[in-house]
Amino acid sequence: MENVPQYRKLYELLRKHILSGVYEEGSLLPSENELCAVHGMTRPTVRHALDTLVKDGLILKKQGKGSIVRKPPQNIGILSISGTASAIGVRYLKTDILQKPEIRQWPETFAFNLSEVEKESGCIFMERLRYVDGKPVFYDINHLPNMNLPRFTSRSFENKSLFEVLRKHYQVTILGGEQQLKAIIPDKKIRTLLRLKNGQPVLYIKRKLFTNKEGFNIYSTIYFNSETHTIFGSF
Repeated sequence: MENVPQYRKLYELLRKHILSGVYEEGSLLPSENELCAVHGMTRPTVRHALDTLVKDGLILKKQGKGSIVRKPPQNIGILSISGTASAIGVRYLKTDILQKPEIRQWPETFAFNLSEVEKESGCIFMERLRYVDGKPVFYDINHLPNMNLPRFTSRSFENKSLFEVLRKHYQVTILGGEQQLKAIIPDKKIRTLLRLKNGQPVLYIKRKLFTNKEGFNIYSTIYFNSETHTIFGSF
């Protein structure tokens, strides 16, 4: 990772180990002294990494005990915060970028209320079509505030996770969100993209995702073909 602070490198490593099960729920991370020795880092650097894990809900720090692993719920409602693809239970194979990230004004009518700072900053707009087993399943439209995302529009998102790019390159982590869902009869554009029959309904989802950056929310509109796939979540 380019130009990533030392504390962030340790954070990413510990985060990966926690989510992959190297450290189980309720177990203790190595002590600050051990982390300093293993990774050749100073105590303030190690402490910064641990404090970031606390902020993201991955550990609890208890006086006299250390850093206790806690795995937060990986789903919000029926869509996973780890990414849309993980919510359908199978590995998606391809993502086509229909509209590369582009800076523009917010739409005049928008599904969610925006803060003044978001309105004033403009948005980054992107459209994707996502395939499972070679068939188009998700068409999503994303609006991100144009705030502290340098060179974002020059990045390639072909077959890449938006959430992972935000986390690794901009330290933006999804923490939660709200969503609205309903079944609709799609227009011709959606039918063509998702290869639907006339009259075939799709699931229409509007999402606002909260992040660890105050005032920075991600807004998505998703059209999902549920004919052969389901989406799920844990409560």
